[in-house]
Amino acid sequence: MTSAVAHKINLCSQGIALKALFTGYLVVVAIGYAMAMVQIQFTHGLADGELGLSVDDIVYSYYGKRSGSVLEAKLNGSMQVMAPDEDRLKIINWVHLGAKEQAFNDMGIRKIIDTNCIACHSPASGMPVPDFTKFENVAKRAETDTGASFSSLARVSHIHLFGISFIFMFVGLIFSLAAGVPRYLKATVIVMPYIFLIVDIASWWLTKLNPIFAWLTIIGGGAMALSFAFMWIVSMYEMWIMPRKVCDTRDALLDE
Repeated sequence: MTSAVAHKINLCSQGIALKALFTGYLVVVAIGYAMAMVQIQFTHGLADGELGLSVDDIVYSYYGKRSGSVLEAKLNGSMQVMAPDEDRLKIINWVHLGAKEQAFNDMGIRKIIDTNCIACHSPASGMPVPDFTKFENVAKRAETDTGASFSSLARVSHIHLFGISFIFMFVGLIFSLAAGVPRYLKATVIVMPYIFLIVDIASWWLTKLNPIFAWLTIIGGGAMALSFAFMWIVSMYEMWIMPRKVCDTRDALLDE
C-alpha cells in the first residue's frame, strides 16, 4: 500500500502549465509597467523642459505654470521635439504679444501649426487632443496655464483606479502563493499598492489645489513600483529557482 503525499498549495509545487500561465502574465505586465514609465516621461517628465520626472514636472502638470500658458509650457516641454526651434519661438512670441487672431495669420502661426501640429491636433486623427484647426482652440491654450482640468482629472482617476487595482489583484493573487514570505510581510506588500494608489490619485487633486502636495505623487508612485517589483521577483524566484534547490512542502494559503 502506498501513501500519497498531499499536494501543497504554493508556487514552488505547481505544475509547469500553471507556472507558464503565471509567468506569461507577470512578464507581460512587467513590460506594460515599463512602457507606462516611458509614457510618463514623455507626458509629464518633460513638463519642465528637462528629461526625467521631478517635483516641478508634477507641479506643472497638475497645478500648472501660472506664469505662462499651456501652449508655451508644451512647446518647451513634451512637444519640444515636434517642431523646429525657429517655429516654436515664433509661436511663443505670438503668445507673449497677446495671442491675437490677426497676428495669428500675419505672423505665419497658422501655417506653422498646419505644418507641424495638425497631423495630430485635428478631428481626423482621432486622438484625444485639442483641435487646432480652429483658432479659438489654439487661443484657449495660449491663456494662463492652470494645469489639468477637473474634468480630465476625474476621467483619468477612474481609469487608473479600476485598471491598476485590477492588475494588482492578479499580481497579488500569484504572490499570495509564495510560501517563503512571512505572513504579515506578505499581507503588507499585497495591500501596499492599493493604499498608495489612493494616495497617488488623491495627490493629483491636492496638487491641483496646492503645489506642495506634488511630493505625494512621487511617494505614491514609487511605493507602488517597489511593491510590484518585490512581488514580481519573489514570485518568479519561487516558481523557477527555488524548485532547483529544495522541495517546498509549506502551504502558502495557511497562516503557519
